[in-house]
Amino acid sequence: MAQAHSPAFLKIAEQAKREVQECTVADVKARRERGEKFHFVDVREESEFAADHAQGAVHISKGVIERDIEAKIPHHDAEIVLYCGGGYRSALAAVNLKKMGYTKVISMDGGIRAWREANLPVERS
Repeated sequence: MAQAHSPAFLKIAEQAKREVQECTVADVKARRERGEKFHFVDVREESEFAADHAQGAVHISKGVIERDIEAKIPHHDAEIVLYCGGGYRSALAAVNLKKMGYTKVISMDGGIRAWREANLPVERS
């Protein structure tokens, strides 16, 4: 079930979506099928990730990504695809990673909901 978002949150999330590169679930699927290497990062809360997440994704929640990203992905030119529940939190996280100097950060529009709707594989922690 989709979260009801406040107008103020939607305003900053929509602004973030205009500032970052986005891709679709189909884009991620195609990249994986081609064998492309990239970091696939779930930025949702730990409990959300544990319930289910896209197969092969790693977890760095939006709440700590700025603090932890350089230890987990030290190369600022690394390919990173972020996702969340629907595409807002990942866009917000992508904005901050760009500010930190990461140059190849993409937010997956539609998030895990679109991933599930496309019947793509999920895992549980």
